[in-house]
Amino acid sequence: MAAPVSKFLFLLILTFLALNYNANGEIHGKTQRKISRANRYGPYLGIVIPNQFELNPLLQHPSYTPHDTIDFAGRRFRFGSIAGQRVVMVMTGLSLINAGITTQLLLSLFRIKGVVHYGLSGNADPSLHIGDVTIPQSWGHTGLWSWQRFGFGPEDELPLEAAGDYSREFGYLKFADYAVNVTGCDQNDNLLNNIWYQQEEIFPIDGTPEERQHILWVPVDAKYFDLASKLEGKGLELQKCINSTTCLFTTPKVARIARGASSSIYLDNSAYRTFLNNKFNVSPVDMESAAVALICYQQRVPFIIIRALSDLAGGGSAQSNEADTFIPLAANNSVTVLVEFVKLLNGNDSTQSEEFSL
Repeated sequence: MAAPVSKFLFLLILTFLALNYNANGEIHGKTQRKISRANRYGPYLGIVIPNQFELNPLLQHPSYTPHDTIDFAGRRFRFGSIAGQRVVMVMTGLSLINAGITTQLLLSLFRIKGVVHYGLSGNADPSLHIGDVTIPQSWGHTGLWSWQRFGFGPEDELPLEAAGDYSREFGYLKFADYAVNVTGCDQNDNLLNNIWYQQEEIFPIDGTPEERQHILWVPVDAKYFDLASKLEGKGLELQKCINSTTCLFTTPKVARIARGASSSIYLDNSAYRTFLNNKFNVSPVDMESAAVALICYQQRVPFIIIRALSDLAGGGSAQSNEADTFIPLAANNSVTVLVEFVKLLNGNDSTQSEEFSL
């Protein structure tokens, strides 16, 4: 029993130091007492949500029962149940940094047995369609680059590569390959040169402190991913129409796929979308999921990520207006699949929900 307790205390101390709300860097006494009481009812399934327009459909869903809340570090942790499963839900806000901070707070403060992250994403895979709900087997952060100086190419070692900081293993994007309407110069040359995709440094809790490991494609929990196979072809009634006159051309479906990618960039460019799909076999593209994956993976907490497609990144689909039109529909579809996945978890989990007051 000593090891789990030590890990929890270590994480809690780090949180105290990082969040200097009082002069002595501790969590306010009242908040700490509420956290302690909440943990008596744990463990919980953590639900991590990017934004308000993805959160609201879940708050209004008939399968969700609210119990209480704890506000801390600018986040609101909502305690309740989904289809009888005890949950604590939290909204991250936009970007990888917010998603990483929020997920670490969730895991440091509360007893969490698993994490489900859901929301919307752009789509880099033309074989999928707006309204489809994707469940990738792994996620990568594709915004960590080594940007090569002009004049150097694929055969030239990157700065600090010999020390193990950077690598040419995962390939590069050459800006000159995307030149258009250029005359009087060599199309194969561009001052922006090449960007090389890099792995994240990680420090797993069961590893040696300060001894780094590396990973690019972070796998979701194998049991969760296998369980999600039951959602494919289940005949879920996913939303197809915004109203009586605005409908999708295809019937939305649930699809387990190979990879999703995240970066703190809103991707609305068809050339880069195509590059990511061809180079890395990426389907959904978003701004949060890889951070949730990296935190959960390092903390050894089971997780899965569910993302509904709201647009073909960069345009070009048969549907007009895409994200502006279909965000509400995609948000509803992501919540539908989330609830169904939680119901599947309930079949493998004897934990029963009960109301409580903090």
